[in-house]
Amino acid sequence: MSISYRHYTGPSSAPWVDRLVDLYAVVYAEPPYEEGPEEVEGFRAKLPEDMSRPGFELVIATDDEFLIGAAYGWTMPAGTWWSKADREPPPDLKAAEKLAIMEWIVYPGRRGQGIGAQLIRRLISGRSESWATLASDPRSIARVIYGRAGWGDVGKSVLPWGPTMDLLALSLASINGAPRR
Repeated sequence: MSISYRHYTGPSSAPWVDRLVDLYAVVYAEPPYEEGPEEVEGFRAKLPEDMSRPGFELVIATDDEFLIGAAYGWTMPAGTWWSKADREPPPDLKAAEKLAIMEWIVYPGRRGQGIGAQLIRRLISGRSESWATLASDPRSIARVIYGRAGWGDVGKSVLPWGPTMDLLALSLASINGAPRR
């Protein structure tokens, strides 16, 4: 068992699309998500747009080329926030560029081995943004893990097609030092 981690930016991530979709399908078929083929195809359709966003970065974990984990995000510009949020974030958070983490997933049989922690450490390390933010299903085990790791509640996102999501934020200055400019 030899886990390797790799970083990709923008279009260089494209060769991983099919395997990312396969991993997404396995992870999100589980409760509480219980997503099916329609949601998986929606994820596939959205990936090219995500990969073209400014600041896009993908970190993957493989074991003998089998994709066992991935985390990715892109730069959310200063002055912007999550659509469908129930309230504005604190002013300093909204005013800053943020790393919007869109996915942070680990193959079910490989959880509890530190892979997820290593993925997120590698994704946020050295980023220029002052903050990271993500949306999490409050019913998920992942939500508890995020809280233990220092992610704080900053609102809710009310989407018409699913559960209300917790919006979370983490200061990267405390992890990476002062952000690069």
